[in-house]
Amino acid sequence: MLSIIEKDRQIKPLPFSIYFWVVIFLALFGLADSIYLAINHYRNYTDIGYESFCAISKAINCDTVSQSTYSILFGVPVAIWGVIGYIFFLLFLPFASGKMADKKRIWPLLFLVSVVFSCISIIYALISAYYIHSYCIVCMLSYGSNFFLLYYVWLIRRRFEKTGILDGLRHDIGFLWNIRKKCVSLFSPFLIGVILVVILFPGYWHFAPPPLSADIPKGITEDGHPWIGAENPELVVTEFTDYLCFQCKKMHFYLRRIVAKHPGKIRLIHRHYPMDHKFNPIVKDPFHVGSGAMALLAVYATGRGKFWEMNDILFNIDREKGTINIKELAEKVGLDHKGLSRSIYDRNIRHKLQIDIWEGMKLRITGTPSYVMNDKVYLGEIPPDIIKNVVD
Repeated sequence: MLSIIEKDRQIKPLPFSIYFWVVIFLALFGLADSIYLAINHYRNYTDIGYESFCAISKAINCDTVSQSTYSILFGVPVAIWGVIGYIFFLLFLPFASGKMADKKRIWPLLFLVSVVFSCISIIYALISAYYIHSYCIVCMLSYGSNFFLLYYVWLIRRRFEKTGILDGLRHDIGFLWNIRKKCVSLFSPFLIGVILVVILFPGYWHFAPPPLSADIPKGITEDGHPWIGAENPELVVTEFTDYLCFQCKKMHFYLRRIVAKHPGKIRLIHRHYPMDHKFNPIVKDPFHVGSGAMALLAVYATGRGKFWEMNDILFNIDREKGTINIKELAEKVGLDHKGLSRSIYDRNIRHKLQIDIWEGMKLRITGTPSYVMNDKVYLGEIPPDIIKNVVD
């Protein structure tokens, strides 16, 4: 009697269409999420003043994740691979809804695809935790949608197909073979599109300053700071930067391109303000560790007339590599590697760096990049009108 009651109380499966539309919704949500991440990635590298809504803190920061070298895979942003993956998934769904599929076909294959999506999510979550040390809220939404997608595809198989995964895949292959003309007409443009993306996708994330030219004046100010640009400038921009600060790099190369186009109007003066807790008293916790030592290398190069060569290389060093090969660096810049190695411990060089840091503290600079123009401090970016008025 009890077993009959228990059977009566068993939960009956919902109609297939409900599960099916949930899967469609999750796949479309993942696609929309990936498109947003792709736009966010692009704007991080091309929009001077851009900051995403989830750049909340050091630990929760979508921009930090986008700026990481891990955001690129095989020469294409990971977010674009996400777009490709969700489109690939969605292209199968029309086959799964037809009468021929009988609620069973394609779901073992989609289950396998969903497992791959979830594994990729786990890998990138671990990379964020152990290598980038920052999390992206929008990325985590994508991870969540992948796990739910896996769950609902598994649920459809459990409700409507009881065969093993290998037998199911074998039947799926036979099913697709029987409708191969439709598959070819649908997936051929998709495959061609993926190949074109891999071959032709623009590498907008590669920053590079304009080549150092003898036609652009360079020098040292009276108080020992390197400058480039106009000898008799209409506008003097003094930058306080950190070599491990992404925005510093983006803004610095932007200003260098402006100076290269208008060498008679703007002068750029460089000052060091590493946000390294070992050097900068305003930084209490470990942050941008190593940027102070990089600044010391640049100060040493300044004294030997090689600042701009050293500066350009330091800004382009892999921020996540964690180490610098001093010998290779010295060879690229044209300096003695022994002298460059000793510069990190040289008291005079450290004192020069501290002067920059103290000056920044006097100006109440709390982050980088910061700019001083006409005795006024601008944090993060320069109002476009200031540059525009001079250039025009």
